[in-house]
Amino acid sequence: MNEMKKDRAFARKQAAIWILSLLPLVLAAAVYRSLPAQIPTNWGIDGEVSYGSKNNIWIIAGMSPFLAGMFQVLPMIDPKRKNYSKFPEVYQSFQLFMQVFLLVTTSIIVVESFRPGTIRVSTVITAMCGILFMTLGNMMPKFRQNFFCGFRTPWALSDETVWNKTHRLGGRLMFGAGILGFAGAFLPGDRAKMILLFVPVMAATIIPYIMSYVWFRRISEE
Repeated sequence: MNEMKKDRAFARKQAAIWILSLLPLVLAAAVYRSLPAQIPTNWGIDGEVSYGSKNNIWIIAGMSPFLAGMFQVLPMIDPKRKNYSKFPEVYQSFQLFMQVFLLVTTSIIVVESFRPGTIRVSTVITAMCGILFMTLGNMMPKFRQNFFCGFRTPWALSDETVWNKTHRLGGRLMFGAGILGFAGAFLPGDRAKMILLFVPVMAATIIPYIMSYVWFRRISEE
């Protein structure tokens, strides 16, 4: 009975992922004819906005179903595909969060296309990235060895103990970086926001890679 409930919950969440992945395309189709010829496609570190053809909305919106499909394929081609059965809920939750993130991103572009300046984009995006990294930080220790998710260092992939240590450390650091990034979203000045987001994230990425090698060497020398 518990397995049946888990299967139904898994199927419902997967359906939600696919539905969310199609919403950006539905939104793009609904507004495409009304969009101006040029739409915002990028916001620089100093808040400068870059514009491109409104056809770009299809590429942006199309990223959602592309990623939904890609996440379905990855476990099938991963040499460590059996390990995905050890963290299916986490893998699905990450996909769900990414789809929400992409839907919000597409919505921001649409709103800013019609009414530039309506949204403080740098604040919203950096806050969302902060939440994303906090979510990743919480998920990292639950990832099991695989070639596509997490800190896929050669040393972590070679030894399960190193993998687990690397992801426990990486999870804590990524969560902390997410908190700093989220807090920085409310600072004045776009450059300050970006610095407080990306510098901690870079540190949270580099340190686990270094420690992964250190731990592997220690185990090899025992």
